[in-house]
Amino acid sequence: MKEILKVKGLVRKFGDKTAVAGVDFSIQEGEFVGLLGPNGAGKTTTIRMLTGLLKPTEGEVFYYGKDFSRHAKEAKGFIGVVHQYSNLDRDLTAYENLYLHCILHGIPKEERNSRIEESLEFAGLAEHRDRQVKTFSGGMKRRLVIVRALLHEPKILFLDEPTVGLDPQIRRSLWDLIVKVNQLKSMAILLTTHYIEEAERLCQRVMIINRGKIISSGSPEELKKDLGRYVLEVFHEDHIEERFYNTREEALEELKKCTLSSRIREVTLEDVFLKLTGRRINV
Repeated sequence: MKEILKVKGLVRKFGDKTAVAGVDFSIQEGEFVGLLGPNGAGKTTTIRMLTGLLKPTEGEVFYYGKDFSRHAKEAKGFIGVVHQYSNLDRDLTAYENLYLHCILHGIPKEERNSRIEESLEFAGLAEHRDRQVKTFSGGMKRRLVIVRALLHEPKILFLDEPTVGLDPQIRRSLWDLIVKVNQLKSMAILLTTHYIEEAERLCQRVMIINRGKIISSGSPEELKKDLGRYVLEVFHEDHIEERFYNTREEALEELKKCTLSSRIREVTLEDVFLKLTGRRINV
C-alpha cells in the first residue's frame, strides 16, 4: 500500500493554550483510521490543519510525499472533507447542492450529471434528488454531505464527528454508508469520534488522543488485549473498582469471592482510555 498522508510534529497553539501538542502519524491507501478522544482533545483542530483550514504553529504535513504547505492546490484534489455540522444550502435541492460542488471543484460539465446521479444512488437518495434539503431528516442530510465530499473522487476522506447529535438508529445507517465508501471505493478514511462503539465497529486502526497528544495507537483488539478480555466491575459506595482478566473463567472465579454487587463485561476502548488517562472518554 502507498502512503497518502504523513504528519510530523504537528502543533497548534491559540495564545497560551496548546490544542495539538506534537502529533505524528501516517495513513496508507485504503486504510480506515479513527482518531478517538473526548471533546476538546484536539481532534477537530488536527483535521482543520490537515485540510488547510488552519495553519500549524509547528510541524509538517505531506500528501504523497509532497509538503502540503507548498503544494496545497494539488493536495486538495486528494482530500474530501465532511465537517461536524452540515453546510448544505437548505433552499437548494439535493441535486442542486451536488451540482454546485461539481462547479466549485472544476468537474467537467459533461461528467457532472453522471457523477451526481451515481452519488445519489450510492447514498440511497436518488428518489429525493429534487427535494429541498430543508425537508430532509438529519440522517439524510448527513448522507448527502458525505457523498458530496466524494464527487471529485478524493483519495482520502476526513470525517469529523459525522454522527454527532444523531439517534442510534440513524447513526448505524450512516456507519453502513461509511464502510461502503471505504470498501467499495477503496478510499482511505480518517474519522474523528468520541463514540467508543463507533471506533470499535468501523476502524482498522485507532489513535487515542488526549490533551492534544496521541497516547496510544493500534487496532481495537491490540489496544484492548494489553488489559485483558474481561473486566470485573465491583460497585463500592463511592466508586467502581475494575479488575481485568484474560478469560471469563478467571473473572467468574473472582466474582464468586465478591461480597459487593459486581458484574462481568468485555473490555472496551473506554477501559483503555481510562487506564491511560485516569478519566472517561465521554466527558
